[in-house]
Amino acid sequence: MNCISNTTLDIQGHRGCRGLLPENSLPAFETAIDLGVNTLELDIAITKDKKVVVSHEPFMSRTICYDPSGEEIPEEMDMAYNLFEMTYNDIKAFDCGTKFHPDYPNQKKSSVYKPLLSEVFELVKSKNAKVNFNIEIKSKPSYYGIYTPYPEEYVEIVLEEIRQNDMFNAVNLQSFDLNVLEEIKKQSPEMKVALLVDEGEDINEKLNKLSYKPEIISPFFKLLTSKIVKNYHAEGYTIIPWTVNDVEDMEQVISFKVDGIITDYPNKLLKLTAKSY
Repeated sequence: MNCISNTTLDIQGHRGCRGLLPENSLPAFETAIDLGVNTLELDIAITKDKKVVVSHEPFMSRTICYDPSGEEIPEEMDMAYNLFEMTYNDIKAFDCGTKFHPDYPNQKKSSVYKPLLSEVFELVKSKNAKVNFNIEIKSKPSYYGIYTPYPEEYVEIVLEEIRQNDMFNAVNLQSFDLNVLEEIKKQSPEMKVALLVDEGEDINEKLNKLSYKPEIISPFFKLLTSKIVKNYHAEGYTIIPWTVNDVEDMEQVISFKVDGIITDYPNKLLKLTAKSY
């Protein structure tokens, strides 16, 4: 599968379309595809049986998931259901789609499980959809060997999964973790990489800590100005900010001439860009 050409704004559905449907779920990804996104943005973790599962946290978040008996996960067990210590069969028993999400009150609820990355690939193939994948490797040093593999093994597992599904040319990998980003280029120099920059970080500082030049810089959108985008474009970078949900913010970021936008509401962005392009 070949990457689509980026002749217009790359509209990326954040965790599928979190504002509309349960995050990182097959229904959310299918809806995002049907809406017309260019790219599915998603997060991954690794299970005890070394499977690549789509999940924002490497544990069962009590914000979005009920336990297998349909009960609330108590606060004291907030990070207790560690995906890295659970088989995929155990993970699949949790309902992560019917619980009310306080930040997304209009999210259409349904009983969903955390899918495997391979299932998302299969969904796209079954729909013959021309979409790309922006896959975040969820990782930080304090998680190594506890909630996630160490970077070398983590990246190895993910790259193998992408290759087995013949999706290499449709994928870029992103992470906040510099150790993971270093490992990606070490193991696969041809893989496109996005440097994620958090709202409390400095883009230049973080960029200078990498030993190579990533293809994409993906900062919190409020870190950008028109001048900053122009300067990074002059250096050959692609700029794709996250997570832009309000129409006014979308309009402003588009005016900066960014290359793409990650949003929980691809429906809003698609409507806006239909007028702009």
